[in-house]
Amino acid sequence: MIKVGIFMADGCEEIEGLTVVDIVRRAKLEIETISITEKAEVTSSHQVTFKTDTTKAQADFDSYDAIVMPGTLNLGADETVVKTIKRFAAEGKLVAAICAAPSVLGENHILEGKKATCHPGFEEKLLGAQWLEQPVVVDGNVITSR
Repeated sequence: MIKVGIFMADGCEEIEGLTVVDIVRRAKLEIETISITEKAEVTSSHQVTFKTDTTKAQADFDSYDAIVMPGTLNLGADETVVKTIKRFAAEGKLVAAICAAPSVLGENHILEGKKATCHPGFEEKLLGAQWLEQPVVVDGNVITSR
């Protein structure tokens, strides 16, 4: 069975994170929410606080087939997030980023030579990518969305 990890950080857009979790679980795939802090609790940009399945210290990243980053710039400042997305991209595992999060992929040179999209205003952070004004762009093992 495919297993997905989704990073959750304070300031995330809850619809971008929790909707992904809902859809993936409805598709009968396994997904774990991963707090990027030591606490298994995250407060969204709209002050919705929710509990994650695990924390970055407890997560078994080797067990995931894919990693998802919902929109928040807080993800790019976390060493575990950066290390994980670089490793997944290099190994050909699926890496998905929503809204502002594709900028984290760009700033870490994961989008070089790829087509990508992002939330308007973050295009210049898609370093090395060909920006497309599309809702979703899939290029190899990288998925980006606006």
